[in-house]
Amino acid sequence: MLYAVGEIVLVVLGIVIALQIDNWNEWRQEREEEQVVLRQLRDDYQANLEQLQQKIRMRDAIIASALKMLKATDAPETTHRDSLIGYLAVIVLDPTFDPIENNLSASGALQLITNQKLKRMLSNWTSEIIAVRELEQNWARIAIGPLSECIRELGLYRSISDYFVNSLEADWSIDKSARLEKQDIGPARNPPSLEEIVADSDLEGLISAAITYNATANLESETLRQRIEEILSLIDQEIDE
Repeated sequence: MLYAVGEIVLVVLGIVIALQIDNWNEWRQEREEEQVVLRQLRDDYQANLEQLQQKIRMRDAIIASALKMLKATDAPETTHRDSLIGYLAVIVLDPTFDPIENNLSASGALQLITNQKLKRMLSNWTSEIIAVRELEQNWARIAIGPLSECIRELGLYRSISDYFVNSLEADWSIDKSARLEKQDIGPARNPPSLEEIVADSDLEGLISAAITYNATANLESETLRQRIEEILSLIDQEIDE
């Protein structure tokens, strides 16, 4: 009986040990897979951060140009028509944040993340960018709608295109040294005068809207930037270097 009991105990112990080994192997494999996911997430969110910061700089440039444009409208004797063309070439920019998104829940990869705070922040990522996108879309509708129409009616499209391609220094770009290839566009043949531009009340209102929408979008973007930096910090804590 003792021998039989001993055999049973040994068999049970063997099963328990085998299960523990299997569980440990499964845990180790999941941790290895988690490290792969974390490294990919770090690359993606670092790229998202760089792009978001670029969009913030673009909006800052729009706001600065809009303020200069309004100042010129209030005191046209202090500026030159070509300066207004330069301001408008920046104001018509349409900054759109297009982040890399990973559908971690659908792929099951989210379950590999052991840090619960990081998992929660990754789950909420899509909802975090909604506020920024809504504000971007509001400005985009104005930029490609009423503002573009106003510029067309003033006869400034060619002059703005010429300035944008041949003269604009895109300090807000990710690669600050990048420049568009120069093209022989030339200014408008019958451009409006300085007085005609600053006297356009519709343009004045749209320039004011550029400040409002882009300043608000940047406010939301700063919050999103902090979220990305926190996600990156949590990821760095979990990665085994």
